[in-house]
Amino acid sequence: MLTRILRPKGRTLDDGALLAVDVETTGLKPGVDQMVSIGWVPVDGNVIDLSAAEYFVLAGVEIGDSATIHGVTDDDVARFGKDPAEVLAAFERAFERRKLLAHFAQMETGFIGQLFSDVRRERWRLREDEVVDTMTMERRHMERMGTYPRGEDLRLARVRHRYNLPHYSNHNALTDAIACAELYLAIDASRRR
Repeated sequence: MLTRILRPKGRTLDDGALLAVDVETTGLKPGVDQMVSIGWVPVDGNVIDLSAAEYFVLAGVEIGDSATIHGVTDDDVARFGKDPAEVLAAFERAFERRKLLAHFAQMETGFIGQLFSDVRRERWRLREDEVVDTMTMERRHMERMGTYPRGEDLRLARVRHRYNLPHYSNHNALTDAIACAELYLAIDASRRR
């Protein structure tokens, strides 16, 4: 049972302070599937702060067939898995005073919300103005240009390619968080031209 909604009234946000976040999971449904790993990197204005990037594998996850997608194995969980409460505490510290930045943010918000529910029995919700979604930004840009994207057109790697960003392997939470942060800066720079 959820006891309260976690979102302090009047949460203060610093201008230009974002936390690019990515999760890897055993499936697509929070509450049914599990978060396997999470990675994040702060973005301050137009600077990606790699020195504050973090990556965690969560303990107690049953990987199953999802290892073929994200590469995290049962051995990785056993060796490197961190207690979900420790991961949540680290996330909260990193997220303080920042907006959440993600590519297809409903995935991240759903699984982070499930983490809050599992660890604290609290509901975690963000206001619309506390989330920046690079997939939504690109979809709107394409629609303004008269191009109506299909799902594949909005995948992180394909969007990065359109902005001439380097190719990274997909499905590592930290790498994807950094890729999202770079994409955000590229989209933002293109809007300012």
